[in-house]
Amino acid sequence: MILYSDDRAPNPRRVRIFLAEKGIEVETRTVDILKDEHKSPEFAKLSPLHRLPVLQLDDGTVIAESVAICRYFEELNPEPPLMGKDRMDKVMVEMWQRQVEFNLLWQAAHVMRHLIPALASIENPQVPEWGKANIPRLHRAYHWLDDVLAEQPYIAGDDFTIADITALCAVDFARFAKVEIAPEREHLKRWYDEISSRPSAKA
Repeated sequence: MILYSDDRAPNPRRVRIFLAEKGIEVETRTVDILKDEHKSPEFAKLSPLHRLPVLQLDDGTVIAESVAICRYFEELNPEPPLMGKDRMDKVMVEMWQRQVEFNLLWQAAHVMRHLIPALASIENPQVPEWGKANIPRLHRAYHWLDDVLAEQPYIAGDDFTIADITALCAVDFARFAKVEIAPEREHLKRWYDEISSRPSAKA
């Protein structure tokens, strides 16, 4: 199988961290989005929406979307469980993962894609006002997660999961646009320092 990825984008990074936590090695091919390689006719055969990451299995099956790819590897290698251990745990991990995706990762993406000139070819047209409008939304999400993490060690509860992976990628993506965790968010800062120190965070 082959994983098509770009080291700078948050969604491919989610998959790389997931694989690192599982101890799974997969052949990876870089598709440089800043060079518009994701828009090439060849890549469009794999991903008509021109998005990364994409996993191509040995039988030719193509899996797009980072969480779907993670689900494939979770089913293939259940240990350590990163998407829940039992029925209710899986439900809760899915809930937190989606909430982090919609309320944190998307806001970070809007800030980056609309405020960073180098990403103009990816987000066309760029609307700087929309990027700026998402900065306070990011800070509200940080406040929300700080309250969550005051009660539990990880975003979905007692265990490290894909929800933490998504949140880490979102926070790091926002940092490229100079949006940092405020000092008073001590619980979120504690979580971030811990998650960032995991070996998988370097994947």
